[in-house]
Amino acid sequence: MAHRVRQLGAVIAGTAAAVALAGCGEPPRVVAESVTSQTASHKDKTPGPTAVQREVQELTGFISPSGNVACMLDATWARCDIIDRNWSPPPRPPDCEFDYGQGISLAPGERAQFVCAGDTAFGADQVLPYGESIAADRLRCESAQSGITCLDSESGHGFSISREAYRVF
Repeated sequence: MAHRVRQLGAVIAGTAAAVALAGCGEPPRVVAESVTSQTASHKDKTPGPTAVQREVQELTGFISPSGNVACMLDATWARCDIIDRNWSPPPRPPDCEFDYGQGISLAPGERAQFVCAGDTAFGADQVLPYGESIAADRLRCESAQSGITCLDSESGHGFSISREAYRVF
């Protein structure tokens, strides 16, 4: 029951944030998601996280259970930003005039790259629990205790990001 109350609270908070942003004259960056979930019954006593596959059709934001990583995902790109990290990004490209190295993004068919942007992926409060994943077309992000991994299922390109390390592949 408490889990359902937290989910409802997250949906209400996300909707309120979108309405508030819309009232400021800017389009909301986080859109309520269309979700198809398949979960194991609460009566299932199998230990470990419950696997959930969510397919989304609109721009959807989520955060890691630790709150240290936030991501945005739709069919055109996946982006994850991080607050605290024990690593340094590669050198800033000369043409980057905004913040650099705070996150990594992935577009279908392209290699993942570090973000050069004046905005952030933080803002959503929907948690993607460890062991669960979310997908938009061919892009998929998975949450694990070791961090968030996003992958293009067709090209095999992707990235992993956590406090301890990052990996671009």
